[in-house]
Amino acid sequence: MTSASLEPGAGQNRRTVVATAGATGLALVLAACGSDGGSGSSDPAGGAGAQGDGASTGGGSGGGDNAAAGGTVLAKTAEIPEGGGKIFKDQGVVVTQPTAGRFQAFSSTCTHQGCAVGSVSDGAIVCPCHNSRFSVADGKVQGGPATQPLPAKNITVSGDRITLA
Repeated sequence: MTSASLEPGAGQNRRTVVATAGATGLALVLAACGSDGGSGSSDPAGGAGAQGDGASTGGGSGGGDNAAAGGTVLAKTAEIPEGGGKIFKDQGVVVTQPTAGRFQAFSSTCTHQGCAVGSVSDGAIVCPCHNSRFSVADGKVQGGPATQPLPAKNITVSGDRITLA
């Protein structure tokens, strides 16, 4: 960017100075709002969850630390019990590990009436409001009154860290 004097000089009038200052300010604002160059993660298979091999998908929330990839670090893999899961209320997500090394993530909002799910036990994510139960493997309804599965959320598993994508 070239520098321009904001003082009127030979051949410049007040209008030119104001226009130059405005254009310079606009250029700075546009540069600051440019692309962050980050990329979101998605599940290439279209399913929910993330595999323990560093692939991303599923959903999760937690910790609040920002990972280098731009997401929120939710937990370490050891914090998610095999066959169970952990609810991250602040992020509105539940992360599960249906089988060893396979991590999934779902919205923690019940699809029946919008209550927050309250626990994960016996292979199910359970809503305390009306006892709807959802599979830790795929978020599908195991028992109503809910009729829709929990929506999948994107997570990334890298090493021993689970990050909300």
